[in-house]
Amino acid sequence: MEKGAYVLGTHRAELHRLGLQHQVWASEAQKAWDDAGFSHGQTLLDIGCGPGFCSTELAYRVGQSGKVIAVDKSNTYIEYLRETALMQGLNVDLRNIDLHELELAENSIDGVYCRWVFGWIENVEPIIANISSSMKKGAHFITHEYYAWQYLTVEPQIPEIIKCIKACFKSFDSAPGNVNVGRQLPSIFPKYGLHVKSVRPILKLCKPADFTWQWPETFFDVYWPTLVDKDLITQTELDEGLGAFKNLKNIEGATCFCPPVIEVIAEKV
Repeated sequence: MEKGAYVLGTHRAELHRLGLQHQVWASEAQKAWDDAGFSHGQTLLDIGCGPGFCSTELAYRVGQSGKVIAVDKSNTYIEYLRETALMQGLNVDLRNIDLHELELAENSIDGVYCRWVFGWIENVEPIIANISSSMKKGAHFITHEYYAWQYLTVEPQIPEIIKCIKACFKSFDSAPGNVNVGRQLPSIFPKYGLHVKSVRPILKLCKPADFTWQWPETFFDVYWPTLVDKDLITQTELDEGLGAFKNLKNIEGATCFCPPVIEVIAEKV
């Protein structure tokens, strides 16, 4: 267990959850990369890269003549990505550092990708200003962040599940940053020379038989137990909530509405 690096930790269960999460969201990331013109020979910055599921794909995209700069404060995840890059022969520049301490050369970055990172960081504007100063004119900055996490819900509205979901959102108040920072980025980017080219809502409504269902399910399995440690729910409430969610699979017509995400693509001007 690595302390303090991630809200959900960096243990094996969370690594698996992140891998599954990437599979759910890979097509959305790839669409954004295409829209932003991420391509062969470029230098791309992946901030808050985690174990590097996106960094790996981006490294294949830019090829050996390009480079991915992968930044994360978790040493566990950086070392995981180091092994991946070594085994697969990928050109990845690894930076195990807090984003507030990141140093980049001016006019060196062709594109930036950020997924669910800014929502867990206090005072993101200096980070955005710093990254913008390193971007080439015409480079694109892509973010995927939550717009309204609290809209996560299920149908039917089972009280045991709703209680745990509300406790989740309450727990985010004690974490650094603003989980719904995505809604603020379209007004922040222009202050630092980044013209917002597109804003896109991304919504996922899933049924128990859908692959996407595993995204909220694995999140609940990993994160809800921490709510007991935070005294936001009891062990009994945890057991009832997890049991009720698993029971949804037996209810015809059951659905889960996942937290709305906002995609922002901005261009350096």
